[in-house]
Amino acid sequence: MRAARFFAAGLGLVAASPALAAEAGFNGGSLSPLWIVPFAGILLSIAVVPVTAPSFWHHHFGKTSAFWALAFLVPFAVYYGVDLALREVVHTLVAEYVPFIILLLALFTVSGGIHIRGNLHGSARLNTGILAIGTVLASVMGTTGAAMLLIRPLLRANDNRRHRAHVVMFFIFLVANIGGALTPLGDPPLFLGFLKGVDFFWTTKVMLWPTLLASALLLALFYMVDAWFWQREDKVRALDRDPTPDRPIRIDGKINFLFLLAIVIMVLLSGVWKSGVSIGIAGTTRELQGIVRDVSLLAIAWASWRLTPASVRHAHHFTWGPIVEVAKLFAGIFLTIIPAIAMLRAGSEGALAPVIALVTSADGRPNDAVYFWVTGALSSFLDNAPTYLVFFNLAGGDAAALMGTMASTLTAISLGAVFMGANTYIGNAPNFMVKSIAEARGVRMPSFFAYFGWAMLVLTPIYALITVLLF
Repeated sequence: MRAARFFAAGLGLVAASPALAAEAGFNGGSLSPLWIVPFAGILLSIAVVPVTAPSFWHHHFGKTSAFWALAFLVPFAVYYGVDLALREVVHTLVAEYVPFIILLLALFTVSGGIHIRGNLHGSARLNTGILAIGTVLASVMGTTGAAMLLIRPLLRANDNRRHRAHVVMFFIFLVANIGGALTPLGDPPLFLGFLKGVDFFWTTKVMLWPTLLASALLLALFYMVDAWFWQREDKVRALDRDPTPDRPIRIDGKINFLFLLAIVIMVLLSGVWKSGVSIGIAGTTRELQGIVRDVSLLAIAWASWRLTPASVRHAHHFTWGPIVEVAKLFAGIFLTIIPAIAMLRAGSEGALAPVIALVTSADGRPNDAVYFWVTGALSSFLDNAPTYLVFFNLAGGDAAALMGTMASTLTAISLGAVFMGANTYIGNAPNFMVKSIAEARGVRMPSFFAYFGWAMLVLTPIYALITVLLF
């Protein structure tokens, strides 16, 4: 009954804007701010409910996503008509959501087919090396893929140590977030930018030095912290309580490295190849190269699933659960973000004009430092992919201009979304998965707010340095 009343309230979201019924077409400048409520609702649900009601979330996250999507779509169809609503839904799903989720599915499936057996001794040097390798891999196989590949070997290497939480925290900082900043494959926000027209290697060029700087500082700090804890370990007792004695490292499922290379090639090809052929789907145009990329990625995922022995995925504890959750939640996010993007496109005439004023200097130019911090602050508590999309459109949404005269602005948005996703457990999809896996292996991880406090202590000086050097 409570859900029914809440949905009824959703139907009345536009009561403050009755003139919308007479509008011809979808004019973002006429939208009431209340249209953003479903978008805010789904993001706040993602942020709060898994922490406050984990059992409910585990069983009903799909229904929650569907509820917020309908809370937007039903009143939108009533006021604008079913035809326009259907056209907006098809455009959002076909042009943005489907390519996004297909890439995640391919990376998730392929990385889940690689299993690292054996165990090494978790010294400061070894741990720093694993974090460095994971940081590099994150831009090749995605932050989710790199994190899921390396977190279990890292935990096994340190399962005889008393102090391990800091190892996992720095792993989240580097492998699950900052390491994914160099390519559109690395982190979902950058792939959304790629879909919007940002060149593949433009991301690498502009993000290289900030990523190297942040990674080098964090790896150096981690080595010092971990070496300090390592010196205080009782080595004899540590060996006695080691549940996984040292064994040679072996990698199973090596064929998936070829599939990873195939994914990179297909994404690159879709950005370089200009076929000049496009196909219309219910009013939405898809270029042939994008369709070929998506079909090829699905074929790669299928081949990985078929050709990787089931025993390898079982040993890697592979399940479809995480990607199913991401697919359901992001379907709702991509739909409910439609009015927010329309308001941003309306500029000073839209309901989000104050936000535009916040990131704009007195002379009308974008304030890149504010873009960096505001994008990052929201990415800390909301998912960084839709946050990036909002600010990408706030900056004009023209990829050519954002790579040219406004390159520093797009750099600020990209850095804020990718780097500051590390600030909380919910800033980026792999963060919470890494935390859950670590706790299942007996690591006492900090609470939500304790983690946030430690992240701010470690990362804020790096953010400040980047601001001074770049913006």
